[in-house]
Amino acid sequence: DVQLQAFGGGFVQTGGSLKLSCTASGLTADDYAIGWFRQAPGKEREGVSCISPRDGSTYYGDFVKGRFTISSNNAKNTVYLQMSSLKPEDTAVYYCAAANRVYAASFLYTEGIYDSWGLGTQVTVSS
Repeated sequence: DVQLQAFGGGFVQTGGSLKLSCTASGLTADDYAIGWFRQAPGKEREGVSCISPRDGSTYYGDFVKGRFTISSNNAKNTVYLQMSSLKPEDTAVYYCAAANRVYAASFLYTEGIYDSWGLGTQVTVSS
């Protein structure tokens, strides 16, 4: 079974930075994509960023606007999300999930296809 675990969240002030990690186990091939998603209280879950580790292709939600960077360490089966210039509206529980890499570019619209959701990690940005 594929299992993902997100961690690295915390409490930061506006303008601060955090680096989230998503470790994956049970992935037997490299034809997958790892997406970061978030859900704020009272809001629907939304896509943040996605990477296809096989070729390094990366994708971002419009609201990221250069503040976040997704990367992967394939040897460690780990995907990172470096978040900078954090805003209070970034406060949410952040999750990672996996899908076939053909869905990487469309992760904002194919969230329902992503599975193996791990427990999220809370990010709180104070004003």
